[in-house]
Amino acid sequence: MSSNLKDRVTIYEVAAASGVSLATVSRVINNLDNVKPTTRKKVQDAIKRLGYRPSGLAQALATSRTTNIGVVIPGANYVYISNLLHGLTDSAKAKGYAITLFCTSNEKSEALNVIDELITSHVDGAIIFDDVLDEEDVQRITGYQVPVVVVNNKIENKDKVASITFGYEHTLREIIIRPRLKKHEKPMFFLKPVNSGRLLDRLERSFINTHEEEKRPYNIVKIEDDYDTIYKQMFLHFNTNKKGFFLCYRDSIAAAVLNAALDKGLRVPEDVEILSLIGTKYANIVRPKISNMYLDMYKVGLTAMDMLVKLLNEEDMQSRIKIESTYIELDSTK
Repeated sequence: MSSNLKDRVTIYEVAAASGVSLATVSRVINNLDNVKPTTRKKVQDAIKRLGYRPSGLAQALATSRTTNIGVVIPGANYVYISNLLHGLTDSAKAKGYAITLFCTSNEKSEALNVIDELITSHVDGAIIFDDVLDEEDVQRITGYQVPVVVVNNKIENKDKVASITFGYEHTLREIIIRPRLKKHEKPMFFLKPVNSGRLLDRLERSFINTHEEEKRPYNIVKIEDDYDTIYKQMFLHFNTNKKGFFLCYRDSIAAAVLNAALDKGLRVPEDVEILSLIGTKYANIVRPKISNMYLDMYKVGLTAMDMLVKLLNEEDMQSRIKIESTYIELDSTK
């Protein structure tokens, strides 16, 4: 077992020393044609210098039969994350790749520990969807010559790195918030859980900026990310506030507001309007149905895997892809 581990480590050392990907090292070892002469010489020199002896892993890498993809996600208990994983695993299975899953929490320190674990596990490529890591944190991986696709973060002009960004802000500002502010409709409330992450921070800034541009007051309500706690908080809120437009991070938060309003005898959407910023199938299950911003996370998973495969194979590709959300107006808004 220690010999196999040494062989695998050595493959990474060869890739790092020659400044190429694992796939390129494997193609040189297996005498495949699709390697530039200068690149081939760099790899061969590194092999000789390091005393590398080819193993079965290097041969498998050449055909991608055992390529192991590390996937970092902020927990798998949310529906939108499950949809992302569904797209990733469907694509990986079709391509013959294996996936190793790494889960983080809302704490940045733990996320950094997970990145260290990812690196030491010697994955051949990585897809990182984490809402607390910064560009500098993600770049730690690139120093190990591991191709990376970053989801929900924009990283440009970096070798072996591609990114997928989400388009939320324009729709939120111009389709949902600003038209209502211009009509001087209900006061708006932005419900923000603690440790909410980078995406919700961006949406909060859009919410605040749009209100300030329209010279309208705004309300930021801090909440715990727990259905029962939110329900109780909103039930008390509706004792004195009988009108409002509530922007909620997820369907479960929106459902807590919805049920608290209905249990207080308020009308939805006449008195209280509710929007889920990350809509899933549950927006259609509750009654009344919850209006939401929907982003196809299954498509995100497929796209991320496709981009990573191109990085692994050193193919020409678009280094950044933006996937837009769609506003789906259902029963909880008017």
